[in-house]
Amino acid sequence: MAGVLPSEQSRHDAQVVSEHLPPGYSAAFDGEPLASSPASSSASSRSLDPTESGPGHSSLKLQGGDIHRDLFKTAARVQMHKRAATFHHPQDLTGDSESDGLTVSDQLAPGGFRRAFIQQRQQHEIWAARVPVTRNFVEFLELYGSFAGEDLADSDDEAVLSEEEEEPSPETRPLLGRRKPSHARAPRSATASTRQTFFTLLKAFIGTGIMFLPKAFKNGGLLFSSLTMLVVSVVTMLAFHLLLACKARYGGGYGEIGQAIAGNRMRELILGSITLSQLGFVCAGIVFVAENITSFLQAVAHGHSPLSPPALILIQLIALIPLAFIRNIAKLGPAALLADSFILLGVAYIYYYDIAHLASFGIHKSVVLFNPAKYTLTIGAAIFTFEGIGLILPIQSSMTKPERFEWLLGVVMLIITVLFTAVGALCYATFGENTSIEIINNYPQDSKFVNAVQFLYSLAVLVGTPVQLFPAIRIIEGKIFGSHSGKKNVRTKWIKNVFRASIVTFCGAVSILGASNLDRFVALIGSFACVPLVYIYPAYLHYKGVATSWTAKAGDIVFMVVGAIAMVYTTAITVVNSFLS
Repeated sequence: MAGVLPSEQSRHDAQVVSEHLPPGYSAAFDGEPLASSPASSSASSRSLDPTESGPGHSSLKLQGGDIHRDLFKTAARVQMHKRAATFHHPQDLTGDSESDGLTVSDQLAPGGFRRAFIQQRQQHEIWAARVPVTRNFVEFLELYGSFAGEDLADSDDEAVLSEEEEEPSPETRPLLGRRKPSHARAPRSATASTRQTFFTLLKAFIGTGIMFLPKAFKNGGLLFSSLTMLVVSVVTMLAFHLLLACKARYGGGYGEIGQAIAGNRMRELILGSITLSQLGFVCAGIVFVAENITSFLQAVAHGHSPLSPPALILIQLIALIPLAFIRNIAKLGPAALLADSFILLGVAYIYYYDIAHLASFGIHKSVVLFNPAKYTLTIGAAIFTFEGIGLILPIQSSMTKPERFEWLLGVVMLIITVLFTAVGALCYATFGENTSIEIINNYPQDSKFVNAVQFLYSLAVLVGTPVQLFPAIRIIEGKIFGSHSGKKNVRTKWIKNVFRASIVTFCGAVSILGASNLDRFVALIGSFACVPLVYIYPAYLHYKGVATSWTAKAGDIVFMVVGAIAMVYTTAITVVNSFLS
């Protein structure tokens, strides 16, 4: 049984035992090197004499050596096979050198037992936080605290006291030391399995954007839209590959990679694009909810809706402004889980109805393969749907085996490409030129089930809106307020609340302006905000920081040029045809 590797618990027990054994002795016999004994090596590392070396002594020479020899053998289990040494047992998740505990003299000081108790409780809470629960990407963000390289933890929750808010205290030593700022916080260990990562990726990509695809297929035509979805998927996967290659060399998140390769301005540019895209998603979601609820009220009232879309947008703001005051994204987890359930219900009904209708009546006679008048809207909507680059890097960092991430990402991209393309193609083939941007409106409005799905799907988008808004608020707030905390200062906290309310109000105003052109609004967000983030920046970073051969550099240049042309052309055409004509 000597060749059997001990369990994780036994290795941990051996480590604990080895820390309490006398230095210079081991389970080895006389004449064997001291380094071969883990007990002696660990003890030597604690010795005050750094030059202590040489052959170790057998524990049999100690008093009662034969009785306690099993303890030294237990300690010897720390020295494992080379592969076993790669297992990770984080002992200090806080990164604080004082987390080892208080000495006896410290505990005998006034308040010492209280300090020891608080430290022990804090360690237990941190250990409990390591459980890898990722039912939705909100919980993932809360666990790994990163969105495109930005820490989403609010300064109000991070700081115990800010510099300007520190209050004098008669006690010379606080019970707990000042917590380090978020950027200095130790990274969480990678605990996500391949299966967990697979489902996390699916949930990160499948969102409300899938409902905009049927109208996008109508704008582009059945064949052109299907090919566009395939091409955008392949190009997006290549962009992810370039970004992952940059991370492999420089580490960190999206913004940190940009800063390491091209300086702080590049980091600010990346974060600015992320903020713009997230705010665009919020505006699109608000308009979608308003239009869908209007149709729901028309179906229920069997006539005109008592509330117009602008009025419904204002009502949404009343609900969204208090939700924007939430500092901890984990509190939005239940709402995001509810939204995922409603979205799944809506997509399942779409598949059921469309397949049954096509089997009975065939493809709608107005379906065309290519629509030259509005095909640019299809490109922008496809980019909007596949955008998820902000979560790629933190999801990879969460894996216990990150070398498997890229092929796993490829599998997920293939699945969602089939799923997205099928939804768009089925709906357009079923309804043809009558396909609506609020796709649920195309289904029988006299059906109570359809009305329920319509309302629940609108609710799903509404409760998911604060989740989309959260990263944008934190990025902007971090630039304006820095590490200033409202934890102990009511004035600072309410200044932040007013700022958050103003952002939500701004999104509402933009939503009212774009309420009558939702499909064009979605295409504009995809063309202007998402193209640089997904296609131009990764190629530029790879060109400047990773590529060495002329073929790689040429590929990056082509990527950047095509991305820039696509952004300018599709944005200009969308603006001219949709808002200026």
